[in-house]
Amino acid sequence: MSGVTKEQINAAKQIRAIDFLLQYRADDIMPSQCRGEFQLRSHDSFKISGETSLWHWKSRDIGGKSALDYLIHVEGMRFIEAVLLLRDQTPAVVHSAPAPKQMPKPKTFALPEAAADNRRVFAYLLHRGIDRKVISDCIRAGILYESARFHNAVFVGRDENGVPKYAFLRGTLTNTAESFRAEVAGSDKRYCFCLQPEGESRRVAVYEAAIEVLAHLSLEQTRDKYRLSLGGIYAPKEGFNASSFKKPAALTAFLEQNPNVCEIEICTNNDYAGRWAADHIRKEYEGKYQIIMNLPEREGADYGDLAQEKSKERAVRQRAALSR
Repeated sequence: MSGVTKEQINAAKQIRAIDFLLQYRADDIMPSQCRGEFQLRSHDSFKISGETSLWHWKSRDIGGKSALDYLIHVEGMRFIEAVLLLRDQTPAVVHSAPAPKQMPKPKTFALPEAAADNRRVFAYLLHRGIDRKVISDCIRAGILYESARFHNAVFVGRDENGVPKYAFLRGTLTNTAESFRAEVAGSDKRYCFCLQPEGESRRVAVYEAAIEVLAHLSLEQTRDKYRLSLGGIYAPKEGFNASSFKKPAALTAFLEQNPNVCEIEICTNNDYAGRWAADHIRKEYEGKYQIIMNLPEREGADYGDLAQEKSKERAVRQRAALSR
C-alpha cells in the first residue's frame, strides 16, 4: 500500500487500544463505574476493557480492539495516517491496568509543549470559519497555540494573576466529523478559556466551548465584552429530569473576580442540552444580573456552525467575483 509497508501495518495491528490510550491519551481516559473498565472523558459512551482491550462506542455502535481500530473509527484518522502515527509511537505493553475504583492521584497541571509554529492550528481554525485576526490575537496573548506532540489546538485559561491553570485540547484534523477533544490533566475549571474586552465592560458572554468563543467574535467583530467558555455543560438526556442544577464553576469564579460585571449574555448551543443549560443559568442568576438570551437563531446550531457557514458563503462570493 502506498505510504506504508505490510510490516508496518502488521505492527500497527498488534498495538492494543488500551495500551495506546493509557500512554498517549492519559488526559482523556478514566476508570468507569464497572470493574476493570475504562471510558473517555471526550466520549462518555466509549467503554474499553483494561484486560482484553476490547472497546465499544455505544453511541456509534462500533467497536474494536487495536489502537489502529481506535484511531480510525474514533479519532477519524485515515488508515495510512494512523499506521504512520503508530509507527512513530509504540506504546509499552501495560500488563495490568489499575483498578477503576482506585482512582488515580490528581495530576499536577502542566501545559503541553508548544510546536515550533502554529500552522496546523491556523489551518484548522480558518477552515472552521474563525477570523485570521482573531486567531493571531489569541496566539499573541498566549492563550492559544499548537502542541508539539499531536499538533492539537491548545486553548489556555489563566487565573487572576495570569498564571495558566486550565487548558483544553482540540484536534486539528479537518477531514473528520468529530475532532479529538479533552482537557489537560489537572486543569482547574474555574479558570476556563476567556477573551478579554478592549477597555472596560460590564457584560460577560458565556459559551459551551472555546471554539464558539472565537466563532462568535469572528461573526460580531466586536471586543466589547468578556467572552467566557464554560468548559462544557451538563444536561440530562432529553425526556429525563435532572434532580438539580450545578452552577458552572467557570462562571461562578469569573463573577467573583469581576464584581463590576452585571450582565450575562447566554450563548449556549441551540439544541436540547444548550437550551436546558441556558434556561437554568437564567433562572440561577436573574434578579442579580441582567440576563440576555442570545442562542444561535437556527435550531440545532452553535456559533461555530454559523461562522463556518458564513466563511464558506464569503468564499463562494469571492470566487464568483473573480470569475466575472
